[in-house]
Amino acid sequence: MDKLIQIAKIRIFFLIFAIGNQKNMGNLVTEDWGLVDYAYAWDRQEYLFRQRLAQKVAGDETAVDRIVFCEHPHVYTLGRSGKANNLLVSEQQLQQIGASFYHIDRGGDITYHGPGQLVVYPLLDLERYGLGLKDYIYLIEEAVILLCGYYGIQAMRMEKATGVWLDVNTSRTRKICAIGVRCSRYVTMHGLALNVNTDLRYFSYINPCGFIDKGVTSLAQELKVEVSMEEVKQRLADRLMDLLNKRL
Repeated sequence: MDKLIQIAKIRIFFLIFAIGNQKNMGNLVTEDWGLVDYAYAWDRQEYLFRQRLAQKVAGDETAVDRIVFCEHPHVYTLGRSGKANNLLVSEQQLQQIGASFYHIDRGGDITYHGPGQLVVYPLLDLERYGLGLKDYIYLIEEAVILLCGYYGIQAMRMEKATGVWLDVNTSRTRKICAIGVRCSRYVTMHGLALNVNTDLRYFSYINPCGFIDKGVTSLAQELKVEVSMEEVKQRLADRLMDLLNKRL
């Protein structure tokens, strides 16, 4: 009973918080949840995901699609197809570095979330935008590539690997943005994690996305200066909203 009360409080909190931090563009809105515990955000995502699915089944054409922005405290998440041995530390060591671990229902392998990393959770009906799952991932990658270009960073896709990368097919290949989604009846949850001012040392405790021969980087690492998270958030929101609205 205590757990149910806690979840109810969390949902009320997020509803109030989201209403006060929302940018509206018709049936597509952005929400900023700030720095939030991963478990709380996952619960909120699940609630909105199931709500959006129900609205779609009911044929509600006024239903709202959301793009959620947030940051998390140190956490590692392992996708459905991931391998547990890609987490390189024990439970005791996780406690020592102040991190938690979750096995979750998105695609992809293991990844890290933490302060200074921009996490984006689009909760969308892809059919509204004429998108299949592959097209959707391509669109997310495109938005991040355009954002990196604004900062003078040449980012690109890598064949047979989702996400956004730098110096592909060289000895310096490194990932700046990880992508992992869940999709049911073309309704999505989970999304992308863009390293902005991320403490990259936390990636040394895993094989990021299952790779043992690829590096990771961040906007700050590439630019050699801390980057405004609010600016990155706004610019990425603009690019995602623009690309999605062009599909309507």
